Amino acid sequence: QITEALLKERDKQAKWNGIPLLLQKLYEQSHPNSDFSQCQSILKEISPLLSMEAMAYVTEDRKAAQESTFPNTYTFDLFGGVDLLVEILMRPTLITQKKKQKISDDLIKDCLSILYNTCICTEGVTRRLAERNDFVLFLFTLMTNKKTFLQTATLIEDILGVKKEMIQLDDIPNLASLVSSFDQQQLANFCRILAVTISELDTGSDDKHTLLAKNAQQKKNLGPSRAEINQATLLNIPGFIERLCKLATRKVSETTGTSSFLQELEEWYTWLDNALVLDALMRVANEEAEQSSTESSDESGLANTSTRTQLPQSMKIMHEIMYKLEVLYVLCVLLMGRQRNQVHKMIAEFKLIPGLNNLFDKLIWRKHSASALVLHGHNQNCDCSPDITLKIQFLRLLQSFSDHHENKYLLLNSQELNELSAISHKANIPEVDAVVNTDRSLVCDGKRGLLTRLLQVMKKEPAESSFRFWQARAVESFLRGTTSYADQMFLLKRGLLEHILYCIVDSECKSRDVLQSYFDLLGELMKFNIDAFKRFNKYINTDEKFQIFLNQINSSLVDSNMLVRCITLSLDRFENQSDAKVAEVLSECRLLSYMSQMSMRMSFLFRLINIIHVQTLTQENVSCLNTSLVILMLARRKEKLPFYLRTLQQMEYTEKYPGFILNNFHSLLRFWQQHYLNKDKDSTCLENSSCISFTYWKETVSILLSPDRTSPCAIVSYIDEAYMDIDRDFSEE
Repeated sequence: QITEALLKERDKQAKWNGIPLLLQKLYEQSHPNSDFSQCQSILKEISPLLSMEAMAYVTEDRKAAQESTFPNTYTFDLFGGVDLLVEILMRPTLITQKKKQKISDDLIKDCLSILYNTCICTEGVTRRLAERNDFVLFLFTLMTNKKTFLQTATLIEDILGVKKEMIQLDDIPNLASLVSSFDQQQLANFCRILAVTISELDTGSDDKHTLLAKNAQQKKNLGPSRAEINQATLLNIPGFIERLCKLATRKVSETTGTSSFLQELEEWYTWLDNALVLDALMRVANEEAEQSSTESSDESGLANTSTRTQLPQSMKIMHEIMYKLEVLYVLCVLLMGRQRNQVHKMIAEFKLIPGLNNLFDKLIWRKHSASALVLHGHNQNCDCSPDITLKIQFLRLLQSFSDHHENKYLLLNSQELNELSAISHKANIPEVDAVVNTDRSLVCDGKRGLLTRLLQVMKKEPAESSFRFWQARAVESFLRGTTSYADQMFLLKRGLLEHILYCIVDSECKSRDVLQSYFDLLGELMKFNIDAFKRFNKYINTDEKFQIFLNQINSSLVDSNMLVRCITLSLDRFENQSDAKVAEVLSECRLLSYMSQMSMRMSFLFRLINIIHVQTLTQENVSCLNTSLVILMLARRKEKLPFYLRTLQQMEYTEKYPGFILNNFHSLLRFWQQHYLNKDKDSTCLENSSCISFTYWKETVSILLSPDRTSPCAIVSYIDEAYMDIDRDFSEE
């Protein structure tokens, strides 16, 4: 509405670079009946003004960039450019005549490119676009066109990243045919977008949320969440999981020919989000080009031309790594979702595990080449290089794959499965059903299965490596569930126990996360296994070493309580056996002798109850409550429960603070009932890990919470009336 003369006059002073005038022209050329033929040339004038700014934004330090202003993109948005482009893009959807308007691919590309550059540089544009649901869903339909796919995908990814509520994949028109139209490269890029739609919004800090808050949240959300609905939608797309498994397991040599790849790189080059990756790729290309030209300097002319046409191998590898990352992430989320069993079945059938096993050395855990690809200003070991992210994603996948599921035996090869059977026969115990029932045509092939390969790299990992945590978690999830002697022996034979003790004691590991994962793994490895305790004693063979081990345990009971629980349970079982070998180990083993002292068990119990409170319980520390219960259940079996409670009371008096432990414990147990007696709660984990029936857990808690002050097993009998503080209700404050 502003006159052209006024715009021209203000243009120089305001440094608008003619953008408002160009927008006015664009507006006139894009009227409802226009054929858009002139629009392209106008956009060609606007585009470079914006892409220079976006380029500066991506290559400059982001922080500095945020402080500087980006006048061109700002002016473009101020004068309605963003809304105009959205309107131009969506025009064909509004017209109902027979003769559909066709916008050229190049025009679509330019519109998307300009929108993306504006989103990068100008606050709030991405959010505004995200609020327009019709536009977001419309963008998905543009993905069917190969030529505009990359631009569309990158813009969608940005928009979904800021969208307040998750989109529903069901709403995307013809989703199944859209996905089936993608080639494998496009499918991998599409996985980047899917990641946002299937992950719960706050999974990042799952362990940190208090259980009170989580339970309250669950009461509010009665139906499945949007992410869960989206996961189900994906699983219903025919052939979707099969294609993901193919993508995840294809070898680098199977990737498509060079030409389409080069063309895609050029597309990327104009596409900014991946500029960092591209820098890395280009650098490697140059290095390899230099190498090949120095090697054959006589025909250097020839060498250069061959490098031009042939893509360097490491570039292909990098590309493949980035694809696999996205795919493994999606598979991992689906494996942890509600349809877990269905996903498991499909993944086994499509041989994901043997496929990954074959890629292990060459791609997943490959040796870093001299020019290990590192993004801009990062060092090789920082957690954001794709190589590292791929390893972590792979370990997370293994963890969710083997956690409490009998398909975990697919991580072995046939000889290794036979070895498990042999261990069971030799020990005169029945074979585990899951081992017998494992379909041998779906297991790993080659000299080693995935689990053994993982053990090998785990032992070589440098002490301060961030992978140790994930490696230990993956191996531990293989052992979780009902304790299997054969599984434990399989790992003990491969020196796992000594490796863990070396890390805890000799290298005096300091990282809390790594220590916790090592203690948990050690607990699963040793539980009820007399041979493991014998090996432990052989390794920890001096008082000095044993003291370091105890210091590590005591330095944080939240991290080590699962191991304390394992030792307590094992000791209880060994004491009830009349076997000469067991008796010998019981008398010699430092660890078992230490735990058999009543004062030590009481000290652990006192501290376990003292470090948690109902208001601060999380998924991570609730195990302390269960460990304290295990100690008391074993006491109850031996009819020593009153003695333990009386001792706790005396310890309170010694601390000059009567009631503070027992009141707290009373509240914790009431919370335990609310939490675990919920119909959705899975109690089998508690049963499997302790070999104590859930009924016994429930009974013990009821007895402890009895209001009868004359009962010798009720907590209230040990709190003086004056110090009673147990009637408060929990609230979410």
